[in-house]
Amino acid sequence: MSGCNHDCEHCGSKGSCGEIQKSKLNERSSVKKVVAVLSGKGGVGKSFVTSSLAVYLARSGKKVGVLDADITGPSMPKAFGLKGIVYGENDVIYPMKTKKENISVISANLLLENEEDPIIWRGPMLANLVKQFYENVLWEDLDYLLIDMPPGTGDVTLTVFQSIPIDDLIIVTAPQDLVSLIVTKAIKMAEAMNIHLLGVVENMSYLECPNCNEKISIFGESHLDEFAKKMNFNILAKLPLNSENTKKMDNGLIEEVDCPNIVDIVKAL
Repeated sequence: MSGCNHDCEHCGSKGSCGEIQKSKLNERSSVKKVVAVLSGKGGVGKSFVTSSLAVYLARSGKKVGVLDADITGPSMPKAFGLKGIVYGENDVIYPMKTKKENISVISANLLLENEEDPIIWRGPMLANLVKQFYENVLWEDLDYLLIDMPPGTGDVTLTVFQSIPIDDLIIVTAPQDLVSLIVTKAIKMAEAMNIHLLGVVENMSYLECPNCNEKISIFGESHLDEFAKKMNFNILAKLPLNSENTKKMDNGLIEEVDCPNIVDIVKAL
């Protein structure tokens, strides 16, 4: 950046001068691959994709952790049926483990005595907490750490992209109006931040008829294939709308998820 004095805290191009240092894990932690899961807007099932992917990776024998970076709208504890408060000692926070697949999970909701209390913080405080989740949580010998990002391209997303060494980015979308515009913004942000885009997942792509297996496009026909060619990205999977999986997530039973299409994402990793 021409003329940059590195006073990035007070400029609109914070971090673009390349002076932001990448966060480091604590000495007791080891993560082979960090994968961020992002959506351009809320309501497209990003957290479903993150939690389901974690489950399928664990089923394949991988050691998995989930960092819930959606601080003001955390979904991971509810999806995995986790309650209570995580504890720490000597500047290390111990994540909570899921019952079935032993997935390590950290979330803002696991810091609250009352999970219904809101976290009313400004952007920099939210972003700092996400960094602490990466640096201070005991991520022991993980094959994959999945980061469930907040929707959009705001402060927390910017901080994660700048400070956490992300290996791959997955963008989740749905076959609805303005999707191309929203996905384009997310892709261009990733490009600007030098984040590798693994590909795009289209959630709620279709409804499969239980009688004849016909795929019904209840949200309209998808144009993702044409858009992928135009923007030169990979389509990792097209996931069906499944009310049973939605119920499982709402009831803390995501570890019982049945969505074979997720395997396509696992293979891409």
